[in-house]
Order: sequence, then structure tokens, then C-alpha cells
Amino acid sequence: MFQQQFFRDRDFDRDRDFDRPRRPSFGRRSPLDILRFFLPVDQPPFPQFPQVGPPPGPPPTFIPQQPIGVLAVDPGAINNCLFRFTFIWPRRQRGFWMFPTFVGPRSVAGFRWTGFNWVYFGMDLRDIQSFTCI
Repeated sequence: MFQQQFFRDRDFDRDRDFDRPRRPSFGRRSPLDILRFFLPVDQPPFPQFPQVGPPPGPPPTFIPQQPIGVLAVDPGAINNCLFRFTFIWPRRQRGFWMFPTFVGPRSVAGFRWTGFNWVYFGMDLRDIQSFTCI
């Protein structure tokens, strides 16, 4: 009998508390609050990449002259071509225009001109024989 009364009163108090306005609990913290010491306050916890679309128009109509003597493509070199029209000479294909939006340690990604429109595209830097950006 006592237990039934005890639980009934506790449930009654709990239900009654919903009507009462809540005060902020300054002493209680979430277990994830420790992360605030490791993450910068002004930055989101995950890297944010710019949402860039294709260029507004077609690339130039001419094909630039291919550089001679390039043995390997360095990510730092092609990084200077970000968001610029870039002509790529692959090792096994015909050359094409590209608008790079991302350069990683081993790859490049961006928009490739098909002759009619831009399509999102990515390739390994080892597959590039040479490139020129305008």
C-alpha cells in the first residue's frame, strides 16, 4: 500500500511539474559539452566546402599550346588554377577544358566541358600529362 501511494504521488508531482515554468539549470551539462574545449568556437565542427556551380559560360574557343618537359603534376601547381579555365592534357585521352573547384593531394575535381555543357568530373593527378590555366 505504501509503495503504491509513494509511486502515485511521485507521478502526480512529475505531471504537475509540467505546468511550472522551467528555470535554467546552470549546474547540469551535457556529456558532449567537453567537446567545446577542443573545437574552435567560430567554426562548425565539420569542414565546409564552398558550394560552387559551373562557370556561367563556355570556355575559350582556342586550344593553348602544350607545355613541354612536364614529368609529374604537383597538387601545389594545379592549385593555382582553381576557379579558372584550365586545359588538361591527359595521358591516354584527348585534351579538354576544365574548371577545377577542388584539388586534393592526389586528385582534382571540378567541371569538364563536353562541348555543349559543364559536367562535374574528377580525376587522378597521375593521369594528367600536363595542363595550362588561363
